[in-house]
Amino acid sequence: MRPTGPAGPPLPPDDEGSLGGGRSGRGKDKSKAAKRRRRTNILTAAAAVVVILLGAGVVGGTYFFDDVDLPPPVNEDQSNVILDSKGAVLAKLGDQNRTVVPEPKINKVVEYAVAAAEDKNFYKHHGIDMKGIVRAAWNNFTGGATQGASTITQQYARHAAELKEISINRKLREAVIARKLESKYDKDQIMGMYLNYIYLGEGRYGIEAAAQGYFGKSVLTPAGQKNAVTPYEAAVLASIIKQPEPTDTHKGYDPNYNPTDAKDRWEYTMANMLEMGWISQEVYDKRVYPKVKPISKSSAAKSTAGKPVGMVMRHVRAELAEMGISPAEFDKGGLTVTTTIDPDVQKAAEEAGSRKSESSPMNGKPATYQAAVIGIDPKNGRVLGYYAGDDPDGLDYGGYLSGDGSKIIGGQSPGSTFKIYTLAAALKEDISFKTTWDGTKLRPNGTKISNAGADPGTVCKGKIKFCDLETATIKSYNFPFYWIADAIGRDKVIAAARDAGLRHMFTDDGKMVDLTKTDKSTWEKTGYFDNEVAFGQYRVVPLEHAEGVATIVGNGVHHKAHFIKSVTRLDPETGKKTIVGSEKVAGKPVFDPDQMSNMQSVLREIVRVDDRDLRGGQQGIAKSGTWEFKEGSGDTWFVGGMPQLAATVWVGGAKNKVELKESNGRDMFGAGTPSRIWKKFLDAVIKAKDLPNEDFPKRVETGNPDSPFANGQEPPPPPQNEDDNDGGDCVLGFIGPDCNQNNGGNNGGGNNNGGGDNNGGNNDNGGGNNDGGGNGNDDGGGDDGGGNENAPETQPTFDPTFQPQN
Repeated sequence: MRPTGPAGPPLPPDDEGSLGGGRSGRGKDKSKAAKRRRRTNILTAAAAVVVILLGAGVVGGTYFFDDVDLPPPVNEDQSNVILDSKGAVLAKLGDQNRTVVPEPKINKVVEYAVAAAEDKNFYKHHGIDMKGIVRAAWNNFTGGATQGASTITQQYARHAAELKEISINRKLREAVIARKLESKYDKDQIMGMYLNYIYLGEGRYGIEAAAQGYFGKSVLTPAGQKNAVTPYEAAVLASIIKQPEPTDTHKGYDPNYNPTDAKDRWEYTMANMLEMGWISQEVYDKRVYPKVKPISKSSAAKSTAGKPVGMVMRHVRAELAEMGISPAEFDKGGLTVTTTIDPDVQKAAEEAGSRKSESSPMNGKPATYQAAVIGIDPKNGRVLGYYAGDDPDGLDYGGYLSGDGSKIIGGQSPGSTFKIYTLAAALKEDISFKTTWDGTKLRPNGTKISNAGADPGTVCKGKIKFCDLETATIKSYNFPFYWIADAIGRDKVIAAARDAGLRHMFTDDGKMVDLTKTDKSTWEKTGYFDNEVAFGQYRVVPLEHAEGVATIVGNGVHHKAHFIKSVTRLDPETGKKTIVGSEKVAGKPVFDPDQMSNMQSVLREIVRVDDRDLRGGQQGIAKSGTWEFKEGSGDTWFVGGMPQLAATVWVGGAKNKVELKESNGRDMFGAGTPSRIWKKFLDAVIKAKDLPNEDFPKRVETGNPDSPFANGQEPPPPPQNEDDNDGGDCVLGFIGPDCNQNNGGNNGGGNNNGGGDNNGGNNDNGGGNNDGGGNGNDDGGGDDGGGNENAPETQPTFDPTFQPQN
């Protein structure tokens, strides 16, 4: 016995006591049922013969019946649902907005309503409408319209066999296939296939997409529960099937387009449900036409159209392919992809980086300027916010991923932000931040190492030509980094970048090198990478760089940056969701945590010097970077973050490189607009998430101050003869009785030089304590330089038009 409806008696039996026949075996007399089926088949063939006699052109009735093959059930294309990390829909992707659902799980009142609207004798007949066939034949004979009524089975047969033209031949094939469907499948199976196929308007295919679209409910929810479709709502859905879209002659039955006729059709459906016993008189008498959701332009497959977050979709496709889910399988649909995107972080990234955002430092900049803003959770590698351009179908300025997600097509020179990897490699080789380096030493080819026109001698020990690594890092001088790469081997710098998360780097002639599949033997070949790699000459992918930055922020533990948390598939047969892909968040320690704390402490000074302290006193670390183009800057960066979120910002040319200028006409540097974007982004996240302050680990000073790799140590003072000591003053830390005493701030460019620790002696290092920190603020002051051979000799150290943002 078929289960009862939610509000009424069971289906009435047919004249044989069967509720559908077919394979279900529910008829009382199988032999009679078989005879009846044979009789119907004969009538179908006879009708074909009648049509032949009336000029339809079919060779023979029996031959025609046997010649028509039964098509297999259609595997309906579905949409893929893309969710953010909070479960809100980011997009529905696919050719059709459809979710296939298993028939046994469908609320029965929905099936009854559809039968009442389209074919109230569905559970009694055997698939064909004989009157319709005869009427089609008669109309053909008399010159009338070639149309006739179709059962639910016939409608599905037409779809399964792709019978699109209107003709008597099609009508006969439709009838024959319907008969064969009824011989192979029971009524429930046919109803399930039909409900998953039908179009119900507003871009919605299948009964589940329609229920979600019109009422925000599911047909899978058992009757009586909160999200269950009611008999009245089921009747609305069923009534739409007859004509879901408006035409020139009729507005159709979508209540959003034609509420009057939609309600009339609904009354017809409700009356048939009562007549067939599928609802009770009480339910019928209490009927009230339900309220439907208004038309949503962003429903179906285009919900991210024109939105920056739409760029995430190509990264989703790429990661699905890595999980073994092919493009063809994705296009087939039926997947629910939960992404890592946090809506608060995403909003903050877009508002900080987009020229269209009135609050963005990019607002008012020329249309030829472009920014990218990437936020990654350093504890697991999840990309929480990703702004890579306003056009999701345009160039991906964050990942430089092609539109189909299959390949990387470009990158940008990171400038001095790449120095974080050079430092990681140096710390690994036991080089201390207190080591000193020669700012006057020329390259082997006799050329000077540029520092963007800045003179390290004005900061590093006055007249002495040597600069300690900590000061050089804060002021972003290039020469120590060149000589670190030269001393320890540039391959170790590249390896550190690879370990942190960079997978690709471009040679000067545009050749992309996969760092994970190559090594020193390739990197040091002619035409690949020179020592300038240490301060960011060679282009990298911003997203990969952001992954590397997250490794530094995350205390040396590498997590692969990713956009997908989980992927599930709904089984159309069972209705169960199975996990077919999930994120891997286990990290791999690649750098010593003490060494990272040492570096983080220095990078904290850059935040202070550049006046980019974060909201509420939250600790932050940062590194600025600039690379030249023509007579000015072409790529500018500010990277770093806080323990809760790593943030990478790039500003450069849209499509083509341009010379970047600030609003005051001066060259743009990393400590200018990019740093303001960086601060706005992180401050907005702190506010939106109400994040409690979290500190970086306490500094552990590592490395050997007397490292043999350093080239700036002064020779030791000559032995002193007490008899020759004339009691003179200490001169430049080399002679005199006071050389072992603290000199206070006498030797540090006016910045106390570490309280006099280690002044003089062999190192003349000033304790490595920020040496002349000063402001060092904003555009210039040696900021980044990055090989900027054409930079002016002197550059502003502070932009007077800039007002720090709260």
